[in-house]
Amino acid sequence: MECREKPASRLDSGSSQETSDRLLLPASAPRRKSSSLGKPEPPLLRTGTRTVYTAGRPPWYNQHGTQSKDAFVIGLCGGSASGKTTVANKIIEALDVPWVVLLSMDSFYKVLSPEEEALAASNDYNFDHPSAFDFDLLVQTLRKLKQGKSVKIPVYDFTTHGRQRDWKNVYGASVIIFEGIMSFADKEILQSCSRSQLLDMKIFVDTDSDIRLVRRLRRDITERGRDIEGVIKQYNKFVKPAFEQYIEPTMRLADIVVPRGGGNMVAIDLIVQHVHSQLEERELSVRALLASAHQVQPLPQTLSVLENTPQVRGMHTILRDKETTRDEFIFYSKRLMCLLIEHALSFLPSQTYTVQTPQGQDYEGRSFSGKGITGVSILSAGETMEPALKAVCRDVKIGKILIQTNQESGEPELHYLRLPKDISEDHVILMDCAVSTGAAAMMALRVLLDHDVEESRILLVSVLMAEMGVHSVAYAFPQVQIITTAVDKNVDQLFHIIPGIGNFGDRYFGTDGSVERRDEEGLGGSG
Repeated sequence: MECREKPASRLDSGSSQETSDRLLLPASAPRRKSSSLGKPEPPLLRTGTRTVYTAGRPPWYNQHGTQSKDAFVIGLCGGSASGKTTVANKIIEALDVPWVVLLSMDSFYKVLSPEEEALAASNDYNFDHPSAFDFDLLVQTLRKLKQGKSVKIPVYDFTTHGRQRDWKNVYGASVIIFEGIMSFADKEILQSCSRSQLLDMKIFVDTDSDIRLVRRLRRDITERGRDIEGVIKQYNKFVKPAFEQYIEPTMRLADIVVPRGGGNMVAIDLIVQHVHSQLEERELSVRALLASAHQVQPLPQTLSVLENTPQVRGMHTILRDKETTRDEFIFYSKRLMCLLIEHALSFLPSQTYTVQTPQGQDYEGRSFSGKGITGVSILSAGETMEPALKAVCRDVKIGKILIQTNQESGEPELHYLRLPKDISEDHVILMDCAVSTGAAAMMALRVLLDHDVEESRILLVSVLMAEMGVHSVAYAFPQVQIITTAVDKNVDQLFHIIPGIGNFGDRYFGTDGSVERRDEEGLGGSG
């Protein structure tokens, strides 16, 4: 199949010539000047150590639980100090949508050897050559991020010319802005005639060489502790030739060329309009699909309901009674949750383990055979189940996911998550108090899978579920074990469980859900 390059909307320069198996390095007539290292990726949309969004991330998967849309990736190229980061931030500001990730090529400089470190210290190492970048790690990271996976991004220290020990975790991008001086240099990144296309839009920031040189001098002297002689030496030896050979020729590959950088609001507005139109085309309506699917099937074998003993039935009677006081509701909820968690733990893998009793006799027992256990609560009602889990699992790790219902669209939206770093190695107990359609529970399960948790290692534990929610979860995630104390048959037009238990979160925390209704698929019980 023939690949045809799309002409940029403004300039076209030079011809193409490959100089390696991987790099797309078109040579062209010399032009202008440049520089290299861009600013480190700024912390976007963050407060302190948390990432909390007032507008949530809508579903990025379908009713089957599989990702149905990739993130929209904007490639942003241009000479160093051309204003790429400024343009990126202007686009983010004008987009006014949450879950935007700014990915900088500066994070992917290779780790230098001792000899290369010595050259860098004397400004004799070429940071402006394609070989200075770890393109394998870059492509792998960009592809996973586009696919909705959680990724770890190295943090590059421009003072020591090395990677910091702690890498940055990034997850949940609806839009990715990928910027760097060599953004268009790698053939794999530029694939445009296959389904593995990484860049949905390519933008080249074209800024006068004199302006870029002045910016570089100011930045490297004030922010990176360089002296003026070293900056000029590096510029003449590496930066200018690299721009002319590797960077400027890729302008012809761009869909849009932005002259004057961040000051060109006309170009930025056009870009934003196009991105908005693409995002609108990708919108999904998951909850409506769940409400009409799989409901005539028998309850799945992966469902386990706590035995309906007189004790359990009696506790349900108290909890479902609208006259029950808050203190009684909390007391009997905790009792029932302890029974539920103990029942759930019986589904974790175990192995034979022999101990010696005080009488000197061997006793053949059982012990947990997994690596670790992590409890993840769907906020805020799911958080009420954490004490019961901690009471029986001493060293359990805890994660949290905040999912709320968008009152206009009726769809669940992801607002916040905090998960242990090594969660992919653990068995995970996902906790929510009420699951009606299963839309929010599916979102939480998708988050766990995106963080490389194995589906077969997840237990969904809920005090009360509707048949609709059970079917939805089991159909989308057939290896997830579903554990509850009761399953109610119906859901009303507002997706409330019938006969139900009311809004679990409101009754437990003593809040009034009538001011800003957050039904059983919102904060009250997210499923």
